[in-house]
Amino acid sequence: MTTPQVQPPKLRFATVWLAGCSGCHMSFLDLDEWLFELAAAVEIVYSPVASDIKVFPEGVDLCLVEGAVANADNLALALQLRARSKLVVSFGDCAVSANVPGLRNLWAGVAGGSRQSVLERGYVELADRGAQHPHAPGIVPELLERVLPLHEVIAVDYFLPGCPPSAERIREFLEDLLRGERPQQQGAEQLRFG
Repeated sequence: MTTPQVQPPKLRFATVWLAGCSGCHMSFLDLDEWLFELAAAVEIVYSPVASDIKVFPEGVDLCLVEGAVANADNLALALQLRARSKLVVSFGDCAVSANVPGLRNLWAGVAGGSRQSVLERGYVELADRGAQHPHAPGIVPELLERVLPLHEVIAVDYFLPGCPPSAERIREFLEDLLRGERPQQQGAEQLRFG
């Protein structure tokens, strides 16, 4: 009689998309066949591209976070994922520096601030017809006055820059983490923004 082998639990893996273009997740999908290897090594418990779960779960081992923190929904999710994740990775230039979503901060010093300026431009000045600010609850999440990089809102364990980071860079980064090693981020190819 043989003793059944007990498999170690898979690493609980999540990806999150805040204020950004989803380019980092598209680059993640460019991992192509390696995604099968990743799926064999992890349990994907939350992701806009790999699951339909709406509530960020407890007990996440590793979470990649794409995008900046631009509104109240982003802020609430960032705080929740930090509280429920062992390792958080600031994934891509928008998460690392606020990047393109952060351009809204240029209007922080004008009358009404950046929040009012972007709503005015988007819903009134550029409207073809029916110009009005959205006022029904839940249509547009409340914008923060400034768009923030992730590390200004929560503690971040690692940064993975790039706009987007290439699939090769993502793979090397994840392979190091899956081996329980600190990701090797040296040289321009691993550290370059843009």
